[in-house]
Amino acid sequence: MKNRFDLIIFDWDGTLINSIDWITSCLQHAAIQYDCPIPESQAAKDVIGLSITKAMQTLFPEVDKPTQKQLVACYSQKYFSKQISRDDLFPGVYEMLVQLNEAGYRLAVATGKTRVGLQEALQATGTEELFCITRCADETASKPDPRMLREIIQHTHTAKERSLMWAILYMTCKWHTMPIFLLLRCHAAHTRKNSCNNTIRYCACNSQHNY
Repeated sequence: MKNRFDLIIFDWDGTLINSIDWITSCLQHAAIQYDCPIPESQAAKDVIGLSITKAMQTLFPEVDKPTQKQLVACYSQKYFSKQISRDDLFPGVYEMLVQLNEAGYRLAVATGKTRVGLQEALQATGTEELFCITRCADETASKPDPRMLREIIQHTHTAKERSLMWAILYMTCKWHTMPIFLLLRCHAAHTRKNSCNNTIRYCACNSQHNY
């Protein structure tokens, strides 16, 4: 793969770290606290990767802005109540990142998390030094806007054709307008039909999180 790519950009939640069920629970908790319709698990999982503000707007489109802000605050309080560690990474992820780094790949993160949330996660998992750049939703346009990827590619002075995005199926399909190579890893929970046939060059569908 080194002959083909120089830069590998990872999503964070559900890709490197096993956080899908916890995020889903926190979203449902916020809905309960503010007497909003409780989203089904699949609906909650489908917004993972978006900024939390955009996620709340997607899940609760009829809710007024003040209540959406309260939902965001409630979600954040619940989410940060859990202390994470390297053990929360999917099995083999840390070793994979170290090996890729040592092999000369430049590694990056593009996430819908806030900067505060990502920094806490990077430090808790001991992975901060493995990435040359990270970009968060409160620093640039949130997914599915591809600006985040463009900024990482420009910052690293990497050609698009030498860049690889590694993310769960749902968000890479939303990013299909970005002309870079995509590597999809489909979680069992994600059953959406892939409509990005013109963009996908690599597809490793696996519900066991093997790398």
